Amino acid sequence: MTDNGMTVTTPNPAGAGSGEVIASPLPAPEPISTNPSKGAKVRLGDRIFGGLAQGAGVAIVVLIAAIAVFLIWRAVPALSRNEANFFTYGGNWITTDTSKMQFGILDLIQVTVFVSVFALVLAMPVALGIAIFLTQYSPRRLSGPLAYVVDLLAAVPSIVYGVWGLYVLAPVLKPFAVWLNQNLDWLFLFKTGTASVAGGGTIFTAGIVLAVMILPIITAVAREVFIQTPRGQIEAALALGATRWEVVRTTVLPFGLSGYISGAMLGLGRALGETIALLIILRGTQSAFGWSLFDGGYTFASKIASAASEFNDQYKAGAYIAAGLVLFILTFVVNSLARAAVAGRGAKS
Repeated sequence: MTDNGMTVTTPNPAGAGSGEVIASPLPAPEPISTNPSKGAKVRLGDRIFGGLAQGAGVAIVVLIAAIAVFLIWRAVPALSRNEANFFTYGGNWITTDTSKMQFGILDLIQVTVFVSVFALVLAMPVALGIAIFLTQYSPRRLSGPLAYVVDLLAAVPSIVYGVWGLYVLAPVLKPFAVWLNQNLDWLFLFKTGTASVAGGGTIFTAGIVLAVMILPIITAVAREVFIQTPRGQIEAALALGATRWEVVRTTVLPFGLSGYISGAMLGLGRALGETIALLIILRGTQSAFGWSLFDGGYTFASKIASAASEFNDQYKAGAYIAAGLVLFILTFVVNSLARAAVAGRGAKS
């Protein structure tokens, strides 16, 4: 028996064949290193890494807070001179006389949300199909190049999308848009003047272009989540006789649904802040927004960009900064809701 009360028996070499055994002590365990200098180095490295990580997180919070403070600081003087209700006024912005200004965000928020949701409705099914195909159906030698091509859509500049949408896509969509306007005008989504439809610079065209722009974001996030589905679950479903679609429906989609929703919300945040492409497409349409896909109008971002020449005056600029503050809050709320939805989905699973 050893000091720690453990013994081991081994055959007696001298009395081989006699069945006699002798006790042999186990080797003593190696002592735990208590070198203070080595332990101090480990703890110092942990502290440095933890401090850097915490500092990065705090820096992001401080940066966001600083942006909010700046927007509020610059918007308050203009809001104090606004004679219209900032949240319910939807007419033309009157900022020529800075002592009697009239501006509001009603039309801006309606157009922004409408075109962004329309783009999201178009992009989400396509992104889901692409992600499922690349991860579950496509051969490996083909999935890589296809994923690369889809990701390249995110590298195309916004101004190129805008020019392409107005001068290439709009003429192609014109016959279909006219048919919708003439045959489904009983539905408010397709009811507007024929002249606006013929012009092509409508929310219908802008929404399709915006859907193409956010497609790579949603696809990339969904693809990366779907590919992480445990291989054992997929093989178990196949072993039970499930078809490839049944595997996707019962295994891949439940596993990656939260990631897919998160990618969609990222795409929505991208759509809410899109500027140049929507400015190019929508600025030529004179029809006021009336909840139709063939109307025009300004989003928050395109309205601010179109008035860049007025930024030399603090009050005129402050009116548009106030609109930017609302857009800032809107995107923050959307991202917060997305985080809450993903967290709730993860907690249930």
